Amino acid sequence: MTTQETVELFDKYVISNYKRLPRVIVKGEGCWLYDADGNKILDMFPGWAVSGIGHCHPKVVDAIRNQAAELLHIDNTFCSEPQGKLAQLLSERAFGGKCFFCNSGAEANEAALKLARLHTAQQKYKFITFEGSFHGRTFATVTATAQPKYHEGFLPLLPGFIYAPFNDVAALESAFSDEVAAVMVEPIQGEGGINIAAAEFLRAIRCLCDENGAVMILDEVQTGIGRTGKWFAYQHFDVEPDIITMAKALGGGVAIGAMMAKEEIAASLTPGTHASTFGGNCLACAAGIAVIEAIEEDSLLQNAAELGQYAKDKLLELKQKHFIIDSIRGIGLMIGVQLTKPGKEIVDKCLEKGLRINCTNETVLRFMPPMIVTKDQIDQAVDILDAALTESCK
Repeated sequence: MTTQETVELFDKYVISNYKRLPRVIVKGEGCWLYDADGNKILDMFPGWAVSGIGHCHPKVVDAIRNQAAELLHIDNTFCSEPQGKLAQLLSERAFGGKCFFCNSGAEANEAALKLARLHTAQQKYKFITFEGSFHGRTFATVTATAQPKYHEGFLPLLPGFIYAPFNDVAALESAFSDEVAAVMVEPIQGEGGINIAAAEFLRAIRCLCDENGAVMILDEVQTGIGRTGKWFAYQHFDVEPDIITMAKALGGGVAIGAMMAKEEIAASLTPGTHASTFGGNCLACAAGIAVIEAIEEDSLLQNAAELGQYAKDKLLELKQKHFIIDSIRGIGLMIGVQLTKPGKEIVDKCLEKGLRINCTNETVLRFMPPMIVTKDQIDQAVDILDAALTESCK
């Protein structure tokens, strides 16, 4: 099919809840995308941060192929080796918790919120989240998302959610009461603009949760599975959560989400309290195992840390040339380029020149390459961004 034919199919049969580009992607390989018109695109925001080890990683492809020939899905009244093994691998790389599997980050966050309510005292029904956060699109997680633009058209939202300024310890303390079941926070806000939590802020959350019998939930949907140079972003800070959620990069492109909770908290999620029909299916878990193995075999945590610093250094050089760049921030390969004006035009120009990046919060360019990225590819991406900035500022 031609590009136009595919676009017409979408126009006729697919709900237009996304602003889709008139491009048809037909192949992904490593850090590259290929469209139906023969264009090659350097992807520095792969699959909305899903393809964390690159598109169609050979190890993941082989795992999917082999598992598909054996067993795709079995209901969760049975055990399966891939689900058990993936839970073990994740637990050993975090804080030794137990896992619940689902299909997305929003589902993982839903599970975390429900578990917090189940585990804490009966009068505890409130949740504290933070301005600039993003936790998903379901009713509970969009309510947890403290950005009014995501609430439009869905009022009234669910009761019990309290919004506090990010990185403001005094406001956090004022928001607490004996009715708070949990605090949910991203260690690095993704959709909010690559805003990094201060260590003292996370420690304050931990202390307040301990003092008030509340649960500390870290949303690691975007930061988890190695993007920051560690398995989970919380490992950069001197703090340990009660629950973490993850998704995106976990399946290497296959839909999967997971919630991990400390064993004594996980025990409150008893049969009948929560479930996911497709959660932990054999195909997705086989892909997740392959992702973890590939990260370790290819030293991709180290690559994420080293290439992340290299990318930030290159972008800081660019800042000296373009006054539109206000600042660069991030950890590992999760980098935000703060602009002094909206960045949509720059993103569009980059794509025209063969580079995919993203703009969030209107003025923050997100630069989140796959963990397999090379220095040459980062150089190429920065050169294209340089050209796009030059054109945009004329």
